[in-house]
Amino acid sequence: MSRADDQPEPVPEVTIDVTLNGTEVAQTVEAGTLLSSFLREGEFLTSVHRGCESTRCGACTVLLNGEPVKSCNMLAAQVDGEELTTVEGLTGDDGELHPVQESFWDTHGLQCGYCTPGMVLNAVSLLEETDDPSVTEIQERISGNICRCTGYTKIIESVKNAAADEDRD
Repeated sequence: MSRADDQPEPVPEVTIDVTLNGTEVAQTVEAGTLLSSFLREGEFLTSVHRGCESTRCGACTVLLNGEPVKSCNMLAAQVDGEELTTVEGLTGDDGELHPVQESFWDTHGLQCGYCTPGMVLNAVSLLEETDDPSVTEIQERISGNICRCTGYTKIIESVKNAAADEDRD
């Protein structure tokens, strides 16, 4: 049986161009490469954790054009031409932590740290939208991220404290 002339041939590799943590990156990957694999294995950004690989835990959360997405459920090819931010991209050139990272540190919003990158990136995105989120807004934003250590209280406090600190700037 032959392939119909109107069906495209499968493409084994694609080249993607992205702005990753403020730097232009071009890389050729297998067409089926997950975004989480591209970031961890191709770019060595180990804050992108693989937890469930089914979008349930949120450990692989990154910002795509400022919006949180779960990178285990996206192909790297889907982000061609877009802007990606991982936790590594939040730190200033001088090594200074982002206010949300600082707040998680100061408020003890982390324990084992596995969920922390996803929680931090969700908080950063939320604080870009509103400067004084309610506890309910914070809970809704982080609802797609599972923490098995803290019980969420310190995480919510960390986001509230980050919002308060940003108000003083």
